[in-house]
Amino acid sequence: MLKRLGIVGFGASAIGFINGLIESGRVKDYKIIVLERGKDYSHNTISGVRMDGKIFISHGMGGEIYIPLEIQAKTVEFYLKFSGYTPTADKRGGIVNYLKSFERDGRKIEFGESFSNEETYKLFYHHGFEPVKSYFFHLGTDILKETNKNIYEYFSSFENIEFLFGTTVEDVEFGPPHRVRANSGEFKFDEIVIAVGRSGHRLMECLKEKYPQLVRPNQFVDIGIRYELPNHVMDPFSDMYEVKVRYRTKTGYICRIFCQNPAGKVTLEKYEDFTTVNGYSDSLHKTENTNFAILVTTRFTEPFRDPTGYGVNLAKLANILAGDREKVILQTYGDFKEFRRTKRLGRVHPTLDPESYILGDANLVFPSKIRESLVDFIENLEKVIPGASYFDNLLYAVEVKFYTNKFLNDIVEGLHVVGDCSGWTRSIQYATSMGYMRALGMKIQSL
Repeated sequence: MLKRLGIVGFGASAIGFINGLIESGRVKDYKIIVLERGKDYSHNTISGVRMDGKIFISHGMGGEIYIPLEIQAKTVEFYLKFSGYTPTADKRGGIVNYLKSFERDGRKIEFGESFSNEETYKLFYHHGFEPVKSYFFHLGTDILKETNKNIYEYFSSFENIEFLFGTTVEDVEFGPPHRVRANSGEFKFDEIVIAVGRSGHRLMECLKEKYPQLVRPNQFVDIGIRYELPNHVMDPFSDMYEVKVRYRTKTGYICRIFCQNPAGKVTLEKYEDFTTVNGYSDSLHKTENTNFAILVTTRFTEPFRDPTGYGVNLAKLANILAGDREKVILQTYGDFKEFRRTKRLGRVHPTLDPESYILGDANLVFPSKIRESLVDFIENLEKVIPGASYFDNLLYAVEVKFYTNKFLNDIVEGLHVVGDCSGWTRSIQYATSMGYMRALGMKIQSL
C-alpha cells in the first residue's frame, strides 16, 4: 500500500519537497495529493514563484536555518532548467561560473554579485551599513508562467501525483492520520506537508492557536514601504543586481533593503481581506525606474503576542485611507518627509497602475518610530547612493513581511511545515531548499 501524502499549497517549498522525493527515489512510496487554492498552476499561492523569480546563493539572508551552499546551487540550477535555460559551461570552472553561463535564446541569465568590490563594501560599511554578500540570478516575471507550467507538467507526469486546484484548506487536525477539511470535502493522510507561504497566514494562525506546543513564539514583523526611483540613481551599482544592506537607525530599529527590481514595476500583493504593495522585473521588458522595499523590523515584547495582526491592521488602515480594500497610498518622499499629503507628482512617474493607488499621506498610517526609521534610513542611504533621497522619489504604503511563529517539525509524526509559513524562511531560495532537505530527511539546523 502506498502512503497517502497531502501537500497543502503549491509554492516554492512544496516544489522543493516534491523534487526531493523524486531525486531520492522515495516518490514511488507515496500517493501524493496537492491541495492548492489557486485556480491553476499559474495562480499558485507563492508570490515569489509568480512575481519575480530572483534566486540567490548566500548565507546572509533568506531565512533562519542553515542551507548548505551546494543545496542552494542545486535550487538555482533546478529553476534555471525549468525556465528554459541551458548551460554553456561545465562545473569544472566552479559552480557559480557554471550557473551564470546558463542561456536562453542566446541571452545569458541576469546575474549579479553584491559587494564583491572591496571599495564599495568599505564605503557602505564606513557609513554604518551592514553589507550582505550574495550571488543573484534573475529569471524575470515574463517567463515565470512558463517556469511554473514546466514544473507542474513534470510533476504531473508521475501517475501517483494528483493536483486539486481551487481547493481552499480551512482546517487541519494533526494525527496521524492527518485530517484536512477543505471547501471541497475532507481528506485523510498518513503524512502531510503544510506549504502555504506567507499568504496562508490565516490558516497558520488557526494552527498556532490549536497546537501551541508546536510553535516557538514570534515577536517580529517587517513593516515599511515600496520605494521607487530613477534607474540612473542605481546604475553605479548595477553589477550587484541588488544592493542588500541593513542599518540600525536612530530609533534603534533595524531597517533593510529587500527585493530590489532594476528597471522593474511596482505591483499589488492581494491577501484575503487586505492589499499590500510589492515589486517585480521582467527579463525583457524594462522600465525607467528601480523599485525596492525598505522594511523596518519591529520587535514586540510581552504581553503583546500578535505581530502579524499588527502588520495586517496597518495594511488595512492604508487601504481604508486609500478608499478601497484593493488600493494603496502613493506619496513623494519629499512630501512624506515634510508631513504633507501628496497632491501632484514630480519627475518620477509611477509604474503601478493608476487604478491601484491614491495620492495621499502615509504619515497617517505609520507609528512615529517606524516613520522616523524610514526617513533616517533614506537620508543615510543618500550618503552612499546619491539621489536616493530625491524629493520626488516615490513611496507606496504599505509593504509588510510577516514572520509566523516557528513551527517545530520533529514532534508530530508525519508532519512537515516548510517554507515561509513555517517561520524559518523568507525567500524562494530558502523555502525551496528547506522543502528539498526535509524530503530527503536531512537534519535542518537553526541559525
